[in-house]
Amino acid sequence: MIVGTGFLVQAVYVGLLFMFGILFLEFEETFGWSRAVISGAFSVFLLATGFIGIAMGKLNDLFGPRRIMIAGALIHGAGYALMSLIQAPWQLYLFYGVLVAVGFSTHDIVTLSTIARWFTTKRSLMSGIVKAGAGTGTFVIPILLTVLLSVWDWRIACLVVGAASTLILTFLAQFLTRNPLSTPRQPHNNSIPAPQTEIGLTLKLAIKTPNFWILCMGQFLIFSCLMVVMIHVAPHARDLGFETTQAAKVLSTIGAASILGRIILGGLADRLGGKRTLIIAYAILSASLIWLLFIREPWILFLFAPVYGFTHGAFFTLISPTIAELFGTRSHGVIFAIVLFHGTIGGALSPLIAGYVFDTVGSYQPVFVCLAGLAVAGLVLVHFLQSDNSAEIEVT
Repeated sequence: MIVGTGFLVQAVYVGLLFMFGILFLEFEETFGWSRAVISGAFSVFLLATGFIGIAMGKLNDLFGPRRIMIAGALIHGAGYALMSLIQAPWQLYLFYGVLVAVGFSTHDIVTLSTIARWFTTKRSLMSGIVKAGAGTGTFVIPILLTVLLSVWDWRIACLVVGAASTLILTFLAQFLTRNPLSTPRQPHNNSIPAPQTEIGLTLKLAIKTPNFWILCMGQFLIFSCLMVVMIHVAPHARDLGFETTQAAKVLSTIGAASILGRIILGGLADRLGGKRTLIIAYAILSASLIWLLFIREPWILFLFAPVYGFTHGAFFTLISPTIAELFGTRSHGVIFAIVLFHGTIGGALSPLIAGYVFDTVGSYQPVFVCLAGLAVAGLVLVHFLQSDNSAEIEVT
């Protein structure tokens, strides 16, 4: 039940996140705003997500996921509904960049921290299954959005999204529990619930380790790459000659492929460990972004999308179980949130810079060169992670 609930929460939140790539085209056409201005709203969104996520992580460690999810769902839905009233950039920055961000900041914290606490073995696989919901959402929701936009305009679509997401997420919150109930029954497989006594490092001890800062820097590099592709691949596809519906299908293809990446590399991490699996993910990401440099025909994006999408999904799966592997679960929520915060800084800056570069030179080519370089830098950095037994130390 807890895995299925997390799967659906991820599908709703992350699927709607990819919706911004389609709305990007609508804002550009409706208002004539520059790509830097539109990208700036997403940058504010990610920064707000990072800052708020730290507080959410601490609250989740203290109070559990249910109440946090309900409050986040209400604010998230209100933000989308208010987007139907947008007339000026500041409204987009407020409604999407702040209100939607408040709700979105809860999605990984409440689902993946909960999974980390519920499972001791097969933790990465369970995280992968939950994050496969994000891939399912990114496959389905852009297609549903194009259907909505074929019937109504984007303003009504935002109202529908706001109302529907609030109802669904509030309902799902009822099934979230911080820890599994103690039971005398013997488990039927190796995916056993975690014990009630949590072990691992406190935040104060974790930040003194090199692993903590390597993960923070790695997350900065990852998000810098992934957020540019997510926000700008649809405009890039249209620049190459695709219509809006075809550009949306590129995003959906990335989402579909990410499902496999989340499950396959999530399961592999249980065997190889977080470090080795991250190396594989970085290697695929580096190769796919180098390939993107040479794509000139729009149809080739449908070949690029599944390769890139596979590793895109893997990164979002691997970070939570890797943190649990290295630091334990005692302070998992807040450690996870701080690592994600460093990612949101990179993810906030990179789409804005990409939009500015395009507005200045009329091409994404310099951006793609930088992304390939960042991916290779991450591949080098992850080799310095140290696998040790610090997560097994119980702190009293």
